[in-house]
Amino acid sequence: SVGSGVGVGSIDRLNDALLDARGRSEHASQAYLDVRSAVLQRVEAGIGEPGDTGVAAAMSDFRAAWHDLANDPGSDAARGQVIARGQALADAVHVQAAHLDTESADQRSRLLGVVAETNTVAKELAATNRAVATAALDGTDTSALLDQRDQLALRLSELVGGSVTARADGGFDVTVGGVALVTGAHAGTLVVTGGVAPDGSPDGAPVSFGVTDSSATTAVPAGTKGALGAVTDLLTTTLPAYSDALAAVVETLADEVNAVHAASYDRAGGTGQAFFAFTPGDAARSLQVALTSGDQVAVSALPGGALDGSAAATLGATGAAEGAYQRLVAGFGTEVASVKRLATTQRLMTTQVDAAREQLSGVNLDEEMVNMLSAQRSYEAASRVMTVVDSVLDTLINRTGLLR
Repeated sequence: SVGSGVGVGSIDRLNDALLDARGRSEHASQAYLDVRSAVLQRVEAGIGEPGDTGVAAAMSDFRAAWHDLANDPGSDAARGQVIARGQALADAVHVQAAHLDTESADQRSRLLGVVAETNTVAKELAATNRAVATAALDGTDTSALLDQRDQLALRLSELVGGSVTARADGGFDVTVGGVALVTGAHAGTLVVTGGVAPDGSPDGAPVSFGVTDSSATTAVPAGTKGALGAVTDLLTTTLPAYSDALAAVVETLADEVNAVHAASYDRAGGTGQAFFAFTPGDAARSLQVALTSGDQVAVSALPGGALDGSAAATLGATGAAEGAYQRLVAGFGTEVASVKRLATTQRLMTTQVDAAREQLSGVNLDEEMVNMLSAQRSYEAASRVMTVVDSVLDTLINRTGLLR
């Protein structure tokens, strides 16, 4: 009936399933690289190299103190400076190791947070799947529910790199590493099965996950993606590798110094003892100066209390530890720069896919405004035509043939 208004025939969603899948994949990669890049940059800042307060500077000052002592073997001040510089070096190493421990603790807490959020989103997706299936049976429009379904699936991809499969009833099934997390209206529970205790402390085992349903817990294979994959790689590979390499450098330095110092002679003419003390396998956290007095500093290669300073000169020379530390820091810096570049490149890909999806399914306000104005002007033009036709007919019918 003319003039009764506008009726909505149907509402159709404009989307491309392939673009949506590509978007989930790109967002999973982006989340992985973003988390990894942010953490590595924070660790790099904590290392503080190059700088005046890092381990490299402390090593250089320690060697310089030995060189000064070689020039004046009998100086009490020079002997005390060697001990002080040695302890300063140990403190610098402790600070760097503490930064690594703090970052590891933060990432363990973050891992538990990602797991908790994953379970919440999985339950919401299962509930949305149920609502979509029910609405489809009732003949109700499901556009809003399908939009919510897509957003939840995208978030799961960002969190755990979940693989999404469309169901015939309009819902999504999600798997993590091939293990079902969401199946229709039912959601499993992602759990940490090793590596991190419920309180966030390490339990000594490798980081591992499983999905628990009503019957059992199924192990998730290694190699998860998204934010969870990034945190897992940091905890199992990146941070432990740097920590172990730092411990190896410190142990090399301590062994070098102790070997020369133990083969030399102190002020009283006695054989020198170990200059540094540390726990094997954990040198970066346990390094300490073992000497308590300047008289115990062994500077002479000759017995009998001679102060020739040759041992101090040997200890003042740069050793293998400095080169190993430089390689360690340079390698880590290269890795950080590489991850930053990968994250930037991935962001270009993610933005491109999002733009393609938005171009297909989104609403361009400028375009819609132009269309609205075009329709309005078309209506005004049509209205003007009808007005002219009405005027013409009025003239023909009411005025033609009138006698004056």
